[in-house]
Amino acid sequence: MDSTRSPEGARGGFAENVALYGRYISISIMSQMQYKLSFLLAVVSQLLVTSLGVLGIWVMFSRFGSLGGWGLHEVLVFYGLVNVAFAIADALATGFDRFGSEYIRQGGFDRLLLRPRSVSLQLLGHELALRRLGGFTQGLIVLTWGLGHLDVPFDPATLLFTLYIIGCAVCLFLAIFILQATLSFWTVESIELMNTMTYGGVEASQYPMSIYEPWFRHFFTFVVPLACVTYFPVLVLLGRDDPVGTSRWFQMLCPLAGPIFLMVSIQVFERLGVRYYTSTGS
Repeated sequence: MDSTRSPEGARGGFAENVALYGRYISISIMSQMQYKLSFLLAVVSQLLVTSLGVLGIWVMFSRFGSLGGWGLHEVLVFYGLVNVAFAIADALATGFDRFGSEYIRQGGFDRLLLRPRSVSLQLLGHELALRRLGGFTQGLIVLTWGLGHLDVPFDPATLLFTLYIIGCAVCLFLAIFILQATLSFWTVESIELMNTMTYGGVEASQYPMSIYEPWFRHFFTFVVPLACVTYFPVLVLLGRDDPVGTSRWFQMLCPLAGPIFLMVSIQVFERLGVRYYTSTGS
C-alpha cells in the first residue's frame, strides 16, 4: 500500500482534529471506567511500585548525606518533575509504544492509512492509559515534598514555570516514543536501544546531570536533550548556579528543545517512516 495516497487536505483543520482527539480520549476513559476496581488496583499498584524509587534515593542519602553537592530534597525535585512528565507522556503515547506489535507486525497500520485523518493523531488517540495516574500522583507528591523543604517561593510565577518545565518535558518524552515507533518500520519490534532513551533516560534525568561524566552530559544535552527539559530549568527553579557555567537565559529557554524535538520527530515519523511502509501483503 502506498502511504502517500491519503490527500493532505483530507486531514481536517486544527479545531476539527482537536475535537476528534477529545472524542478519542472520552471513549478511552469510558471504556476503562467500565471496570473501576481493576482501574483502581492498577493505579494503586503503580503508585506502590514507583514509590520504591523514592525509597532507594532516601536510603542512599541516609548513607552518604549528599550527592555531588546536591541534597536529598533537591534530588527529589528532579525525581518528581521527571516522573510527573513521564507519566503524562506514557499515558498519551500508548499507540506509539505498542506500534510495532499492534500495528506493524499484525498489519493494523493499513487500517489507519485508509482513514482521512493524520496517522499521528490516530495513534495519540489509541488509548489514554489512566493507570499511569499512579506514577503521576507519586511524582506530584514527591515534587511537592521536595519543594516544600527548600527555599522556593510558592507563588504564581513559580507555578507557571513549573508547568512550563513539565509541559516541555512531556513533549520530549512523547518525541522519544514517536522515534521508537518510527524504528519499527524497519525493525518491526522496538529495539532495546530505544529503551535506553525512554526508561533509561528517565532514570538518568532523575538526578542532576552535573554528577555525570562530560560525554554523558553532552549526549543528553545535544543529541537527546533530556538535560534541556530537566536539569537546566530546575537550576532556575531552585535558584542554583550551574557548575558548568551556563547562563540563566539559556537555562530558562532551553526547555523549548522539548517541543522542537517533538515536531521534528513527528515529521520523521510521517515523512520518512510512513513513506517507507509497504503493507503486509495480506
